[in-house]
Amino acid sequence: MKYLLLIYSNPENWEHPLYLRNPDFLALPDEERAELSRQAEAMHREIVDSGEFVHGEALADPLTARTVRVRDGALAATDGPFIETKEQLAGYLVVDCDSPERACEIAARIPDARFAAVEVRPMMEASGEDL
Repeated sequence: MKYLLLIYSNPENWEHPLYLRNPDFLALPDEERAELSRQAEAMHREIVDSGEFVHGEALADPLTARTVRVRDGALAATDGPFIETKEQLAGYLVVDCDSPERACEIAARIPDARFAAVEVRPMMEASGEDL
């Protein structure tokens, strides 16, 4: 089954990978920062080698976003997502794994999970059938 791992972070320092600019990450000792980066690279290699990695992308700064709504047939597009939160969608991974527990295990190994949040969502099949 495919899972969408949505990575959220604070857009104040929007340059990827985001966790490298997170104040909590930067406050860690050099050795701990280096180890966390090694772990992130190892996790990525592991899911690529296992075939679980399907796709992933970093997103541009939320300031570049447009929100589109259609009401009564009229299109209205506004700048930005206008979300009242410090954390916004920063990027995503799509993984194909055997269980929701495995998807959560992978999500927990993304460094941003330590400093912000990673949401795990099962993806519906193209037929529209629910899980």
